[in-house]
Amino acid sequence: MRRLTLFSAALVVMLAAAQAQAQSALQDILSNGVLKVGTTGDWNPMTMKDPATNTYTGYDIDVMTELAADLGVELEFVPTDWKTLVSGVTSKKYHLTGSASISPARAKAAGYSRSYFSLATVPLILSKNADRFTDWEDLNKADVTVAATLGTTQENQVKQFFPNAQYKIVESPARDFQEVLSGRADAHITSNVEAYKLVEKYPQMMIVPVSAPKAPTPIAMLMPQDDQVWINYVNTWIALKEERGFFADLGKKWQLSN
Repeated sequence: MRRLTLFSAALVVMLAAAQAQAQSALQDILSNGVLKVGTTGDWNPMTMKDPATNTYTGYDIDVMTELAADLGVELEFVPTDWKTLVSGVTSKKYHLTGSASISPARAKAAGYSRSYFSLATVPLILSKNADRFTDWEDLNKADVTVAATLGTTQENQVKQFFPNAQYKIVESPARDFQEVLSGRADAHITSNVEAYKLVEKYPQMMIVPVSAPKAPTPIAMLMPQDDQVWINYVNTWIALKEERGFFADLGKKWQLSN
């Protein structure tokens, strides 16, 4: 009887493991031959959508193209925005996302891959206001309006960094930097990697020469929280690509440092 009980317990464990394997996104991807990736298409140089051709380019796009190729499947980009980025994963609208800042708030609902890149937050202003804003505290004043995009990490940061300022939170497809360009906000904050591209594209903008960027943050792919099989596969893939210099080469291609 004891042997039978032990055997039954072992069988239950094996069946549970087999069920978890069958329910994994990895099996769905391999069975259907398609990797679905959620991407916003509005974060230069990570993910940029060309509305005319409905195609994407960027660092993230190259990462996901490589992942799909190594899986031996087709790649499908699923349009999303920042406020629905996490819910798209939890509802299985897509198998994972492109790069997203790691945050405790997002980790309450979704899982993450291991990190493969890090960024920090900097403020941007119009160049004509260079004398007015020279460091973080110059923005933390009641007569200053700082913009951020709904659903991004910066939405929370703007309130933490500038408790005395006014906030302007805009919703996609609008973007926070457009508020600065139009004069509806004095500044906005974003990742340093996007900031370099913005000042290159809009010479009337500049990065505030702060003493140091704030909130150094690793980025990773958002994934289903309970799908350890899929998370393990992606983490193994990232580790191998890091060892072979894939991410380093990609960082140089997209100029992810100033």
